[in-house]
Amino acid sequence: MQNVAQGWLVLRMTDSALLLGIVAASASLPVLLLSVPAGALADQIPRRTVLLAAHASGIVLALLLAGLTFTNTVEVWHIIVLAALSGATRAIEAPARQAFTIEMVGKEDLLNAIALNSTMFNTARTLGPAAAGLLVAAAGEGPAFLLNGLSYLAVIVALLMMRLPPFTAPALSRRRDQLREGLQYVWHEPTVRTLLLMAGGLCLFGYLYIPLLPVFARNVFHTDAEGLGWLAAANGGGALLAALFLAQFS
Repeated sequence: MQNVAQGWLVLRMTDSALLLGIVAASASLPVLLLSVPAGALADQIPRRTVLLAAHASGIVLALLLAGLTFTNTVEVWHIIVLAALSGATRAIEAPARQAFTIEMVGKEDLLNAIALNSTMFNTARTLGPAAAGLLVAAAGEGPAFLLNGLSYLAVIVALLMMRLPPFTAPALSRRRDQLREGLQYVWHEPTVRTLLLMAGGLCLFGYLYIPLLPVFARNVFHTDAEGLGWLAAANGGGALLAALFLAQFS
């Protein structure tokens, strides 16, 4: 929801594809810089604590942008800064969330948990943008930011209700070696290295259209925010259908 409303807001304010790219870059750069140390952090402190802090930050950032939008005081630099902070939050949250999956279900049910998580993730990628497009078209960007911020509350409540085994942090000497060992493993394991290079290439060259979807929606397809929402929803819908199709051959 946030990305659809944010992209439409930037285009409406600036009419600039360049600034759409700058906003997207400001959100992606922290992910590139912080993901590796964030993975080490997720091994040092309870993952639920990391996730609670990340989602609380998500509430603050979304509600701040909603407030700026409702009061008509929002400027492009506000969006760039908030996008960068949101990217930093996402960089810290993602490794903890993935490791938390194992902590919740154990290794014996991990494959089923990954499949369920992928299904829910792509379902959200389908429904969220579509809902955002409808909401922005009907009421503006502010309500979409507000609803996105409030949606984090459900995640926080669910995290607080979970019963988890006690967390055991690694020894201090072990912590110092984890980051180095992780990088060495990636470098010396051909399969993992190839997968990372493929993922990096896909992100670099295959996802360039996503920040420009508002431009395509308005200038190419001559539609409004609702049309943008359906365009963005098609991304998640395609991923969901592909996953269901491929699952029949596994």
